[in-house]
Amino acid sequence: MTAILIVGGRGFIGRHLHAALDAAGHRVTAPGRTGFDLVRDDEPTLAAKLAGQAVVINAAGLVQGHAGNSMEAVHAEGTERLVRACRAAGVPRLIHLSALGAAPDGPTRYQRTKGRGEAALASSPGIDCCVLRPSVVIGRGGASTALFSALAALPLAPRIGPGGWTVQPVHVDDLAALVVRLVSLDGPLPRRIDVVGPEPMTTDALTMTLRMWLGLPPRRWLPVPEPLLGAVATIGERLRGGPVNRETLAMLKAGNTADPAPFAAVLGRAPQALSDALARHPASDADRLHARLYALRPVLRWSLALLWIVTGLLSFGLHPLADSHRLLASVGLQGPLADLALFGGAGLDLTLGLLLLARWRPVAVGGAMLASVAAFTIIAAGLPLDHWTHPFAPLLKNLPIAAATLAMMAMEA
Repeated sequence: MTAILIVGGRGFIGRHLHAALDAAGHRVTAPGRTGFDLVRDDEPTLAAKLAGQAVVINAAGLVQGHAGNSMEAVHAEGTERLVRACRAAGVPRLIHLSALGAAPDGPTRYQRTKGRGEAALASSPGIDCCVLRPSVVIGRGGASTALFSALAALPLAPRIGPGGWTVQPVHVDDLAALVVRLVSLDGPLPRRIDVVGPEPMTTDALTMTLRMWLGLPPRRWLPVPEPLLGAVATIGERLRGGPVNRETLAMLKAGNTADPAPFAAVLGRAPQALSDALARHPASDADRLHARLYALRPVLRWSLALLWIVTGLLSFGLHPLADSHRLLASVGLQGPLADLALFGGAGLDLTLGLLLLARWRPVAVGGAMLASVAAFTIIAAGLPLDHWTHPFAPLLKNLPIAAATLAMMAMEA
């Protein structure tokens, strides 16, 4: 039994590594970011947490910076800090998850920062290091799987690029099996392994493979112009939480392939064909639902945010103030109290909408929105009956708005 610590053990790959190593009989520790933070913990703190570990696996990574962390801080500076901490703690082995195409002068920030992390390991005497460079990793819970499953679940499958860009996806089970073998390997670890599937495939083929896994019938392709893809990626990146960003798009366009023979040699067998690996984990109704809701998650949040922002702007004067004051007077609010209710409510609507658009604690913001809707509905109970019985049901619309807010909170939790 080997003592192993997985940095980034709560992420997609980290969770699968944890399960595989635990099943192999190893003693695995997988702290969350609060328990082991490559960015905020200093080297003595990290070294103290690494004491007694025989193997450290670095599976920490970001495709887009968030929560105050950047790719440079996690991939490059964090890896450098981790290497020094391993040396100080006397950790003999380090397995590092990088990325295919990583290089200090790579075409994307993700690949450049991953390349800097690899360079830190190359100059780490005294530690037996192995760099794993996976291509697109497919498996339940993975960001790439979620994205391509969402594309596959659309009525018309979008064609990314002219005929599809080339990738060489590997199933997360094969990556986990490789790590289990490396942990138990006698002698020095290989310095670097490109972790790829048995053969390259286009993004069209990847999308269709996942559509078959979801149990959906074949559909026609919908060509998507590259400038439109770029615009969607830019908007999604700036608004945070969009389905794609410019980094992932650039890496897909550049291609992601390698020779699988060295990987197969260490694994002890050929990596599985993606369709065979997916067949071992049959899709469920939950998988199909997740795929269909994936693209709607940001749309729901953005549309609710826009509703509240526009409502706030209308109340600030885009809608005639005299009409607003007449409406407030019908429920007994006049003079300064009416102004306070009108402009205070407008400020609250605008603030909540902007916070939701920025994705700042969307669950808490959604709760505040529900409270605001409830308060407004109670006040509106004193309005004339035609506000409730009007054919366009202006007040009854609060019910579906509340339901949409609850759905957004559940999806963003």
